[in-house]
Amino acid sequence: MSHVVIVGGGFAGVWSAAAAARVRGDGDLRVTLVAPGDDLVLRPRLYEPEPDLATVPLKRVLEPVGVRHVRASVQDIDVDEHVVVADGRPIGYDRLVLAAGSRLVRPDLPGAERLFDVDTLDGARRLRGHLRDRAGYTVVVVGAGFAGLEIATELAGRGRVVLVEKADEVAPDLGFGPRPAIETALDELGVERRLGTTVTEVTDGGVVLADGSRVPADAVVWTAGMEASPLTARVPGDRDRLGRLTVDAHLRASGDVFAAGDVAAARMDGGHWTVQSCQHAVPMGKTAGHNAAADLLGVPLIDFAPAPYVTDVDLGAAGAVYTRGWDRIIALSGREGKWVKRWLMSVIHPPVDDAGTILAHAGIVTMPVPF
Repeated sequence: MSHVVIVGGGFAGVWSAAAAARVRGDGDLRVTLVAPGDDLVLRPRLYEPEPDLATVPLKRVLEPVGVRHVRASVQDIDVDEHVVVADGRPIGYDRLVLAAGSRLVRPDLPGAERLFDVDTLDGARRLRGHLRDRAGYTVVVVGAGFAGLEIATELAGRGRVVLVEKADEVAPDLGFGPRPAIETALDELGVERRLGTTVTEVTDGGVVLADGSRVPADAVVWTAGMEASPLTARVPGDRDRLGRLTVDAHLRASGDVFAAGDVAAARMDGGHWTVQSCQHAVPMGKTAGHNAAADLLGVPLIDFAPAPYVTDVDLGAAGAVYTRGWDRIIALSGREGKWVKRWLMSVIHPPVDDAGTILAHAGIVTMPVPF
């Protein structure tokens, strides 16, 4: 019996598994997802006050559609032998979907072990536990991108927040479009900015900046920089600056290996590539899973066809900024932007328990945001 193996239990991995199961139908094909945890962690929600709410049990998605879950971490991939090694155990595959995600780039600086993050569920739990009973805390947030802005504005409702960014402006990757609205929100919330600098040391009571100044803090949250899973190095092919594998229109990375989510760089259009976000991970997962199974079953493959690019940055009590297009033109902000953000955070939850509903959603590859 042919075997599709998916490495990774995030958005791309879960939807790859569901899409492969949908293509299989009653056919003779095994589908296995390999991931160490019991839950799909909704990473875009880890900045919220209760990170444990940002989980979905994998068994409630995988078991109804007949996907086996191997609870293990993958250490190696041998593309010549068609084997992945998970906790020392070899698992053979006929088609592989690499959906191992991304990780925070952790800095090599004195006191780095004191840093907090909201990149993982354990990291978010640790931060919330550390701050939960503190009144009037001071937090330094390093990095003014998506994650930095969202955790900074969330924490600003209960304490002093200092946002440190090495660029000379906040949200450097978002461009000019939403920046004035973001700056206004930061002013409204009292978030202090230290721009054009970075942290050189984390002390027991705060940070030292590159200019030698010190900022006292109860916690320091690092959000600067992401990279693809190092498992991408085990697959032949070109990679971008984030370590992502370049994939074709079918999301094939090399030979019998497909890639999806944060480990893959796919063309959106003539001038843009996918970004590391659930907005792209979900349709990439559905496409890669479909094609991995279709490749074995003689079913036509499909091209990756994502919905138009949008962003929505939560700005705490100041609302949110929702943009459309690669120029990130503001469509909604404030209370209206917040409503869309909450809607988006609700629809990223996959359906559970009912096989028909899960498989139906797996077949909807392109799901435009209706705003």
